[in-house]
Amino acid sequence: MYRILIVCMGNICRSPLAESVMHAELRRLQLTNVVEVDSAGTYAGRQGEKADSRAIEVARARGYRQIDEQRARRVQPEDFETFDLILAMDRLNLAHLERECPPAHRHKLHLFLAYAGIDEPGEVPDPYYGNMDGFSVVMALCEQGGRGVLQRVAQERVASGVTAR
Repeated sequence: MYRILIVCMGNICRSPLAESVMHAELRRLQLTNVVEVDSAGTYAGRQGEKADSRAIEVARARGYRQIDEQRARRVQPEDFETFDLILAMDRLNLAHLERECPPAHRHKLHLFLAYAGIDEPGEVPDPYYGNMDGFSVVMALCEQGGRGVLQRVAQERVASGVTAR
């Protein structure tokens, strides 16, 4: 099983949206037995909470029901070993992960959009202090980025000789 962790600050907006998109895409591609996706935050203040109501609304409107099941959690020290790929939504959270990550696992850390092959805008903006338009922008980036990440993971696994079990 290949494990991907998506990280934002509070794990209530961006990373739950991306996780929901990627769960749906994994089901569509019939890869749920090969790739696992989870999300977390670098900030512990929201642990156990549901996603932001605006994130839930925009996800449901696009058919992503997985978001209803998700609860915020903070990145744990064991996540650096457990996950094969850890994708931060922005540079601030990437820097936070780099400070916490043991050197042997730093190669797993990347920006979500950069890993997906999307250079602009480079970061997924935090919509928390904005309106629904910001959540819609984030959703579109998560859809595009999630597909790109899974495509790259599939290509890298085939290139390295790892196939579905």
